[in-house]
Amino acid sequence: FFSCFNKYDRHRRIMFIPKESRIAVFSYLFKEGVCVVRKDTRSQTHPQIEGPTNLEILMLMKSLESRGFVRITFSWQYNYCYLTDEGIEYLRTYLALPAEIIPNTHKKQASRPDMRDREEDKYAGGRPAFRGGDREYRGREGGGGGFGRGGGV
Repeated sequence: FFSCFNKYDRHRRIMFIPKESRIAVFSYLFKEGVCVVRKDTRSQTHPQIEGPTNLEILMLMKSLESRGFVRITFSWQYNYCYLTDEGIEYLRTYLALPAEIIPNTHKKQASRPDMRDREEDKYAGGRPAFRGGDREYRGREGGGGGFGRGGGV
């Protein structure tokens, strides 16, 4: 009996994902720069992406990882997928986006003021001196008390 399939091909499954679902996942991934996918193959929905099933998103991320476009970190039944520089270029050509558009993870955030500037405003004469805190309680004359190491007898 002649077979055109290799004996290992019957174990290999090919998943066809609709183009609308693929574009929805790729658009979300490019916009955010990261995608969190729960390892749940039975879930019919994804919390952030409308349309594709959780399994489809999981398989797309696996495919992108095998081509080096996404880096996946797995922890506590969640896949954390991070877009690489090669992945940004691939999605930009796939989605036909201009070079000015970049993922949110690559955008510069507005700088926050340093903590030192704010703390100096809080105390006019500099930082207050340490006053001992609970050391006064523990170090008083007469044994102090307590049941801890070397405590009251």
